[in-house]
Amino acid sequence: MLDATHHFDHLPAAPGVGYKPQHFSDITSDSGSVEWLEIHAENYMGDGGRPLAQLRHLAERFAISVHGVGLSIGGEGQLDPDHLARLKHLVDWLNPASFSEHLAWSTHDSAFLNDLLPLPYTDETLTRVADHVDQLQNAIGRTMLLENPSSYLSFDESTLSEPEFLDEVARRTGCGLLLDVNNVFVSATNLGFSPQEYIDAYPIDRVGEIHLGGHDEDHDDHGAPLLIDSHGREIVDPVWALLDYTLAKSGPKPALIEWDNDVPEWSVLETEAARAELALSRVLA
Repeated sequence: MLDATHHFDHLPAAPGVGYKPQHFSDITSDSGSVEWLEIHAENYMGDGGRPLAQLRHLAERFAISVHGVGLSIGGEGQLDPDHLARLKHLVDWLNPASFSEHLAWSTHDSAFLNDLLPLPYTDETLTRVADHVDQLQNAIGRTMLLENPSSYLSFDESTLSEPEFLDEVARRTGCGLLLDVNNVFVSATNLGFSPQEYIDAYPIDRVGEIHLGGHDEDHDDHGAPLLIDSHGREIVDPVWALLDYTLAKSGPKPALIEWDNDVPEWSVLETEAARAELALSRVLA
């Protein structure tokens, strides 16, 4: 376990965006409200080439957050040592302001599933996830942030709520938390709970970063609303309202605009970032 008194706010309490190479020239010429960038670790684990050259250039001007999506921290097996070694190499030379991963699993036996799948919140799962977080933090030599998932089903066997589970993982490992308010809204709609009550129960003092993103609307087999965490459109007003509710409790935090599919022109992303900046400025005021 790393030092549990670790301070989790290494990014500026300002808007960030998920970096996409097609926006490189726009970002370097006029970044607008954006003060930091997030990359997905798995896109930068190769050797050399234009992606790493661009990343080195951006890292001279912006704080960088590295977000992992492939470690399967909730998986039953051990963490992949080769993946951990590539991750350590990346964070050693980049020295990012923040590193985060999902509370989810995406591997079974030797198969990798292209989804981030939920977990039952039990003592057994808690021990496994905490062991994996410890293993990851020790491998890369830094404290990580663990992100709450978007959920489409719940497990009858769960004995802890999601906020309780995350709080206990953080207490055992000293890790920080990444609070994705869109994921909270998606899960609340799909599973029928209050997103505000979730935020009330959440260990807000451990939050080092907040995520915002768009989602798609569908219906389940019974005609009930079903939200899909797609990261492919603008953030909806109820999620912005949930951000305001969260910031009123947490104070200003680094706030990321996630947009990974159907990626728009830079001006659209910058408009979303400006709206996040407005939300942050209201808290400061």
